[in-house]
Amino acid sequence: MIFGRVKPLDAILATAEKKSLHRSLGAFQLTLFGIGCIIGTGIFVLTAAGAQKAGPGLILSFVIAGAVCVVAALCYAEIAAMVPVAGSAYTYTYSVMGEFLAWTVGWALVLEYAIAASAVSVGWSGYFTGTILESTFGIHLPDALRAGPLWLGGAEGGFFNLPAFVIALLVTWLLMIGTTESARVNAILVTIKITALVVFIILTLPMAQAGNFNPFMPGGFFEAGGVGVGGAAATIFFAYVGFDAVSTAAEETRNPQRNVPIGLIGSLGICTIFYMLVAAGAIGAIGGQPIMGPDGIPLITGSPELARQCGLPQNAELLVCSNEALAHVLRTIGYGQIGNWIGYAAFLALPSVILILMFGQTRIFFVMSRDGLLPDALSKVHPKWKTPYVVTAVTGLGVALAAAMLPVGQLADVANAGTLYAFFMVALAVMMLRKRDPHRERKFRVPALWLVGPLTMVGTLGLYLLLPLAAILVLPIWALIGFVIYFGYSYRNSHLGRGLVEVHEPEIHDIEPGIPGIDEPR
Repeated sequence: MIFGRVKPLDAILATAEKKSLHRSLGAFQLTLFGIGCIIGTGIFVLTAAGAQKAGPGLILSFVIAGAVCVVAALCYAEIAAMVPVAGSAYTYTYSVMGEFLAWTVGWALVLEYAIAASAVSVGWSGYFTGTILESTFGIHLPDALRAGPLWLGGAEGGFFNLPAFVIALLVTWLLMIGTTESARVNAILVTIKITALVVFIILTLPMAQAGNFNPFMPGGFFEAGGVGVGGAAATIFFAYVGFDAVSTAAEETRNPQRNVPIGLIGSLGICTIFYMLVAAGAIGAIGGQPIMGPDGIPLITGSPELARQCGLPQNAELLVCSNEALAHVLRTIGYGQIGNWIGYAAFLALPSVILILMFGQTRIFFVMSRDGLLPDALSKVHPKWKTPYVVTAVTGLGVALAAAMLPVGQLADVANAGTLYAFFMVALAVMMLRKRDPHRERKFRVPALWLVGPLTMVGTLGLYLLLPLAAILVLPIWALIGFVIYFGYSYRNSHLGRGLVEVHEPEIHDIEPGIPGIDEPR
C-alpha cells in the first residue's frame, strides 16, 4: 500500500532532540526577522504584472494574498516547531500522510524553487538592461537578447533573454564551487531593499493623483483567465513567500505560543501595508490601468498580444509594460537618478535570492535522495567542492533556459502553484496530526485550528484556481511526470519501503557549511 508508508515521527524527531537551540527571539525581533525575509523580489518585479491584471485594484490584491499567508503561516508554525528538521513541507507530509503524498509535495517544491529562481533571474535582467546598461552606460542591448520569443509571451523582436540566462548560470557555478555568503552581507542587502522601498513611497505618494485610481477595478474582482483583483492576488502571492522563515524560528523563540503569532501577523501586516503603499505610489504617480483586450477584459500577462501592445510606441511608458517598474516610475516623475539607485538596489540584491532559491532546490533533492526516492547520483558530492554538483548543474541549466525563454509573470504564476500546493498539504498535516497524536508536545499550537486550518486550505486552493489556466495545468502535468518517476524508480528503492528507517535527517551542513537557508526573501 503506497499510502501505508508513513515515516515514524519519533525517528524524525530524534534529530531535533539532539539539538538544543537557545530561545532568544522575542516578538519584536521575530517581526523584524519576518519583514527582512518577506520583502524581496516580488515587489520589485511583479508590480507591473499585478497592475496589468487588477489595475489600481492591485492594492486589494495585496490584502487578499497577505490574509492567506497569515493563516498558512500559523499552520506552518505548529508543525515546524514540532518537526524542526530539514525537508520542510516534504518531511512534514512524510511523517503524517505517508511517502506517496510526501513525494508529490517534494516534487512540487522542486518545481517551485526552480521556477522561482527563473522568475528572479528575469526580474534581475530587467533592472540590468534598463538601469545598468541603458540609464548608466547608454548601451542598448538588441531586442532579440532582452526577452524570450513573442510566441512564448516574451516581447516583440525577442528571441533569448541573455542576461537572465547568464546570471542563472553564474549562480549555478557559484553553488557548484561552494561560494557562500555571510549573514552580514545578507542583512546589508535586506537593509538596501527596505530603504529603497521607503524612499520610493516618500517620493511617489505626494505625486499621486486621484484620477489615476479610476476605474479602481477595471478587470473586475474574479475573472476567468487569471485577471482581476483575485488573479493579481494569486500572482503577487510570490511577493510574500519567505514568511515561513518566521514559522521555522519557533524553536528559538521565547514563549512561542505568544510571540510566534505576533511575529507572523506583525511582519505580514507591516509588509502588506508596505506593498499597498508601493502600489498606491506607483499607480497614483503615473497611472496603472491595464491594456484591455477587444472584449473589455485586461490582456493576459505573458500573452503574445500583450507583448505586441507593449511594443507599440504609445504604450512604451506604461507601468504595465515596464521590466523595472519601480525605477521606471521614479524616472517618469523626474527622479531619474534616484530611480537608478532603486535599480542598483535590485541589481545588487536579486542574485543572492537566486542563489538561495537554487540552493533550496538542491536541499529538497538531497533529502529525497537520502530517503532513496531519487538516485544517489543526483546528490553525489564533489570531492573538492563538497557540493552536490550533478543535480546543481542539471537544474541550473533548466533554470537558465526557462529564464531565457519565458516572461516573469508566467514564471511567478507557475512557482506559486507549487507553493500553494505545499501549504495546502501542511494545513492538512497539522489537522491530521492534531487528531492522530493529540498528546504530543507542541511548542506552538494554532489557535482555533478548526477555523484556521480549513481557511488555509480554502485560501490556497482559491488562489491556485485564480491562476491563469496555463499555470494551473503545469502542476498536474508536473505531477504526472513525478508519478512516472515514483512508480518507475522511487517505490522500489525507497529506504522506508525496504525497511531502512534512518534516524538522521540530512542537514544543510551535510552538503556544505555556511550556505544560508532556503527561507529567504524572493
